[in-house]
Amino acid sequence: MPATPTGTVAAPATPTDPAEPAELAEPGGPAAPNAPAEPDLGHHGDAEATPGLVDLAVNVRRAPMPDWLADPLTAALGELAAYPDPAPARAAVGHRHGRPPEEVLLTAGAAEGFVLIARALRDARHPVVVHPQFTEPEAALRAAGHRVDRVLLDPADGFRLDPARIPADVDLVMIGNPTNPTSVLHPADTIAALARPGRVLVVDEAFADTTIAPGVDGEPESLAARRDLPGLVVVRSLTKTWGLAGLRIGYLLGDAGLLARFAAAQPLWAVSTPALAAATACAAPVAVAAERAIAAALAADRDHLVTGVSGLPGVRVAGQPASAFVLIHTPGAAAVRDRLREQGWAVRRGDTFPGLGPDWLRIAVRDPATTDAFIDTLARILEA
Repeated sequence: MPATPTGTVAAPATPTDPAEPAELAEPGGPAAPNAPAEPDLGHHGDAEATPGLVDLAVNVRRAPMPDWLADPLTAALGELAAYPDPAPARAAVGHRHGRPPEEVLLTAGAAEGFVLIARALRDARHPVVVHPQFTEPEAALRAAGHRVDRVLLDPADGFRLDPARIPADVDLVMIGNPTNPTSVLHPADTIAALARPGRVLVVDEAFADTTIAPGVDGEPESLAARRDLPGLVVVRSLTKTWGLAGLRIGYLLGDAGLLARFAAAQPLWAVSTPALAAATACAAPVAVAAERAIAAALAADRDHLVTGVSGLPGVRVAGQPASAFVLIHTPGAAAVRDRLREQGWAVRRGDTFPGLGPDWLRIAVRDPATTDAFIDTLARILEA
């Protein structure tokens, strides 16, 4: 039973090879003959950002690496003969979030965290992924053999989450905050309301360090320091703000017993010595302060982008963007994206995200000069 536009629960997707997406299927039965094809969960923004194009498709910040990060990385190259020791990095990350080291599991990027969760929780009876969001959590679940239900949030309601939408028997929930690709930041209390005994609640906070709010010293709406919520697992990434996508470093935060189950599914020495050095450096007070300054500058650049695209005919900005990207809706967006590529610009297509379709585009926030040039190009395309 496919989801309606108001966001009812979609039927479970049959486990399949990600290269051959399945159709939506009734539980225990074959796909309907005319069911829509599954979105391509394996498609990511890096496929859009081909050489020669201005990259507004990938949400990785590109800026000179600060010395406090570059120096430990360089020093780590002299230690590669020894096996990696994650203990110092676990302690540093735990200290940052007010947790003991055993409540931290370092991973080769957030994507590995989703794979570990999916493999370790094979006994989950009713997993649900809240969409639109990053597709790797569902892809990992499906690859591990799970049948997955989707809760599709409503664009007419700004993609806001109503905890009552999650069925009571669900024992595994995956949701992003702020959510990629919508850039919507859900209130922490709303997310926390999903937690309950017997349920694992996975919150993807890969972009939490890009958010800021007046009067809030740290990351607004983050649950990273919450130790009182049963079954909570927070997924974090260090690759976005610090431009470390090629290094692969992230981590999970949660109950020590639960993290031990995930660690049992992880290969030995999964996180390299340079990546561990990066995790330690990025947990230091100087890094946290730098993140807050970057988030403040990003907010101004994001407002500039939102103002510009909102003034274009037929363009609607989704929700209230709070992260490093903005989701827009415009009729014929697939053709617009092709025209943008012809003009030298790469943006992220929206139809590979469950709950969206071909009339959606995701645009990365860049500096005002780049944004102005992009808006000029987009305006000419829309007026043609």
